[in-house]
Amino acid sequence: MSDHHKSPVYIDVNPEAAGRFFGSPETGPVVMLNLIRLRERADYSHAPQIAPEGGIDGAGAYALYVKGIEPLLKETGGELLFLGSAENFLIGPQDETWDIAMLVRQTSKASFLSFASDPEAQLVTAHRTAAVADSRLLPIKPDPRFI
Repeated sequence: MSDHHKSPVYIDVNPEAAGRFFGSPETGPVVMLNLIRLRERADYSHAPQIAPEGGIDGAGAYALYVKGIEPLLKETGGELLFLGSAENFLIGPQDETWDIAMLVRQTSKASFLSFASDPEAQLVTAHRTAAVADSRLLPIKPDPRFI
């Protein structure tokens, strides 16, 4: 875990990118590839009401996020396909590191939007915000050209 990163830092969904993604006509399942760089210490300044007493590290805050979000994900037809620690790239910049790689599948963009806009999910996501120093979120979908 490291708070060391290059600018810019990405924590939240880009509104323009979200508009393109949700506004496109494709239907069917989507998988979200998440790359996460954790903070050394979680920063709950945005949500002090849910901060664990005595503080917590980024990994602990992210674990709280996953524990709280997985049942909500399942309620909307989603599934956590993979969650694990990441290492250096075999192909890619050797100075770019990520702590966590995660794959989440949703049955559709509509179910993803329903999940993401749920008030309980938004509250639990405050743990993610506290934990994350930088992140990437890449939607991927089946492509018949390669199947």
